[in-house]
Amino acid sequence: MTTTTTRTSRRGLGGGLRATSKVLPEHARAHNRSLVLQHLFHEGPTSRAGLSRSTGLTRVTVSDLVGVLLAEGLVEELGTQPGRRVGKPAILVGMRTDAYQIVGLDLSDDTVLRGAVLTLTGEAVDRQVLPVDGRRGQDLVDLLARFARRLVASATRPVIGIGVGSPGVVDDTGRVVEAPNVEWSDLPLAALLTDRLGLPVHVANDANSAALAEYTYGGGGDSMIVLTVGKGVGAGVMVDGARVHGAGDAAGELGHVTVVEEGGQPCACGRRGCLETVLSAPALRRATDGLDAHEAEAVLADVGRTLGKTLAPVVGALNLGEVILAGPPELLAEPLRTAALETITARTMPATSAGLDLRMAALDDDVVLAGAAVLVLGAQLGVS
Repeated sequence: MTTTTTRTSRRGLGGGLRATSKVLPEHARAHNRSLVLQHLFHEGPTSRAGLSRSTGLTRVTVSDLVGVLLAEGLVEELGTQPGRRVGKPAILVGMRTDAYQIVGLDLSDDTVLRGAVLTLTGEAVDRQVLPVDGRRGQDLVDLLARFARRLVASATRPVIGIGVGSPGVVDDTGRVVEAPNVEWSDLPLAALLTDRLGLPVHVANDANSAALAEYTYGGGGDSMIVLTVGKGVGAGVMVDGARVHGAGDAAGELGHVTVVEEGGQPCACGRRGCLETVLSAPALRRATDGLDAHEAEAVLADVGRTLGKTLAPVVGALNLGEVILAGPPELLAEPLRTAALETITARTMPATSAGLDLRMAALDDDVVLAGAAVLVLGAQLGVS
């Protein structure tokens, strides 16, 4: 069975994100379409013969799919392939990544909603922010719907969908199971917004969205964990090229793991001493407020050691290659990152932590927005 040349899952939990080979006939049409778009998205313009070789599909199947994609305006012919002089010139086919746009929404900040109109390659063509002003519950849903509508109106190309990176536990239908920081529980957010906006809406946990962004756009490896540090703390986990969901769609909820046994601060989840109470952006700001540079570095290093103790079992169990932090760089600076990496290394076997990279997200403040775009790409086009 032939596989594509794009980066793929080898032994992913539940299967890899990216289509890799031919499947059963009843699913073949959509799967093969994804194979073609996946290759064009990641590898660039390719001839029909090249697509056939790379995907393992027959030339007839590829020609048929390309014809449909041309009619839909998703791909275009770009002229003949240079350097070929023998036989009929090969015509290159490329994906029209600038012909459609995506609206992305980032709800990870505790003070503002962040939104953007993005190209299919994750480039923001319009960014907007809207103050939250303490809204929670249904009021926040209403504000989010108005904000999304405004962003759709600002798009300069047809919008194929809306992606939302939300705090809390989110299931695969876009239902927010629980998000205590914004007082959402059993909220069918994707369905509500789809009904209001008349466009496909896809919702995932903000940290999972960040992991998808780093994997698709940021050069992230096949096995990594991405921690989002904002009003809360979340984590998205990738193992062998597949996002880990967990039994209740709550994989990565490290923010509500107890790390302070005695005297811990109360958490929004109702318990005390959760990682969120020491690592969230508000907690870090409170802890370093009024301190001189040396004192602040010592505090941040102590938080880094707490983070390292929390992550060591995860890195050891899953043999992760990267730990990526997404959040305020001035708070997640070298003292915190260095202490965290040293602690992980000291608490795990060399075989599991050798070469471990602990870094800031390559996409900076756009990481959740870009991940929201990947949600739409995957759901609407089969591309990730």
